[in-house]
Amino acid sequence: MDTERVIKLLQPADSGSITRLENNELPVPLFADLQAQMQQALAYQKHGQLYQAEELFNDIQKNCHDSSDVLHMLGIIAFQGEAFQKAVELIGKAIELNPKNAAYYSDRGFAFQQLSQYEAAIDHYDKALAIQPALAIPHLNRGNVLKALNQPEAADESYNTAVALLEKEPGSSKSLHQIGLMAFERKNYERAVDLIGKAIALNPDNAAFHSDRGLALQRLKRLNEALESYDKAITINPDIPIIHLNRGNALKELRQLVAAVESYDHAIALMPDYATAHWNKSLEQLTLGDFDKGWKSYEWRWKEDSFPSPRRNFTHPLWLGEESLQGRTILLHSEQGLGDTIQFCRYIPLVADVGGRVVVEVEQPLIGLLQQLGGALQFVAKRSHLPEFDVQTPLLSLPLAFKTKLDAIPGRQKYLVADPRNVEAWKQKLGPKRMPRIGLVWSGRPEHQNDHLRSMKLSELIQYLPSGLEYITLQKELRPSDREMFELYNNIACYGEELKDFTDTAALCELMDVVISVDTSVAHLSGALGRPTWVMLPFIPDWRWLLNREDSPWYQSVKLYRQATEYDWSSVLERVKHDLLLIPF
Repeated sequence: MDTERVIKLLQPADSGSITRLENNELPVPLFADLQAQMQQALAYQKHGQLYQAEELFNDIQKNCHDSSDVLHMLGIIAFQGEAFQKAVELIGKAIELNPKNAAYYSDRGFAFQQLSQYEAAIDHYDKALAIQPALAIPHLNRGNVLKALNQPEAADESYNTAVALLEKEPGSSKSLHQIGLMAFERKNYERAVDLIGKAIALNPDNAAFHSDRGLALQRLKRLNEALESYDKAITINPDIPIIHLNRGNALKELRQLVAAVESYDHAIALMPDYATAHWNKSLEQLTLGDFDKGWKSYEWRWKEDSFPSPRRNFTHPLWLGEESLQGRTILLHSEQGLGDTIQFCRYIPLVADVGGRVVVEVEQPLIGLLQQLGGALQFVAKRSHLPEFDVQTPLLSLPLAFKTKLDAIPGRQKYLVADPRNVEAWKQKLGPKRMPRIGLVWSGRPEHQNDHLRSMKLSELIQYLPSGLEYITLQKELRPSDREMFELYNNIACYGEELKDFTDTAALCELMDVVISVDTSVAHLSGALGRPTWVMLPFIPDWRWLLNREDSPWYQSVKLYRQATEYDWSSVLERVKHDLLLIPF
């Protein structure tokens, strides 16, 4: 999973740094006997000894009351100490003494920028450029201010000017890199590749430059080029964990999962507590069917900042199958999505079988469905008051607790049952059956982090649905982009708000000849009910569906239809259409 956005390690200080600091020029001394003091003061400032630098410049100022350069340097020191208002005042005094120095205006503008006084910052950058139009830094900082003011077109104009000027300067690689990262943040990946490439041309031995260019290439799906950039970065500096992580992510996208795991291992060797690398590694291990190692690595999910479920602050011990549960109450609590809960609730009776008094905390819409499982003493809705318990386990840690292996997954045939009363009620609602009934789900929750991979538009699906079949959507909600198409196409029934909870959805699944779904909770529900289920999967599937197989070790009744290439649903839908035409009636 891609959790690292832009490499920060080895990144230079803000490219909008004080203009005067970049050229290392000494201010022209007013008196020859102050030369040594000036040099010493600048040395202090350069090495971050700000207090000593300020003291020495104050001494110099006592003898040079009209020195704009000294006031400017005191302003720079105040800026470095994050005393931005003081910097504004000191550099303002320097400007009063010398109103024709572009660097003064540029640096004062930067101080105003830190104070979020954007109009004053723009005014000072404009004054600096009126004096010296070829200064790149004011153009760059002006672009940053315009971006903060939500004026992207004007910001781009300033950035473009800065880039054109920076290309002429031999020491501008850091600034070009910084502008490239800004383009990356705006998702302008082509421009990021170009700008960071220019930085590399000026400074080819910077590992961060090559790695960040690789990340932009990866976003463009130019994966082999991205790998080349990561490899170059690693050749320059092999000791940066995040580069190995991002290289592993690129290999995952190429479905070279064994090599991806090796890259994650390199990252972990450099940083043993690197949660993202451990978690990404676990996903590839599980996708490869290496459950022995994968379940253990998967426990790192709770230390990963981008993990979608919040970490529970239980003081109760975590049970992972090692201690006896005899006479103890265990809380099993759901995590991640509804489909995860449906997939792993199969373990609830197993926990009861080893002696635990089981309390289950899940989402309210699932309680009616799961109550028929057996094994649970009590079900509690999420965010409700919990009863007393002794130990606790997240549902997706139960495969580790029971040492689940690929060829011995419990409940594979059927472990959920639809309420017969609901089935009869929905049978009456649907009316007499005149042709095969097909349940449809083409999209999941838009908030899902991989929704852009797993969901499709109704307009993509409709053209592959042959006539002579009755179609019923098992989705509770339609997206706005699908609603208009749905209204134009009258061959799909939708019951929307009549689906009160998953007991209703389960009843509808029981009445379908086939359920066809993308990777959503309904696919898991239909599989858990043992109904014929066709699951349409993206090129890079979620780990639970493994690779290169049409069946699922989790659900005996599921058939998998996989994309041949990324984002291409046409080949999947062609196979679905072909198989729909073969359904007997």
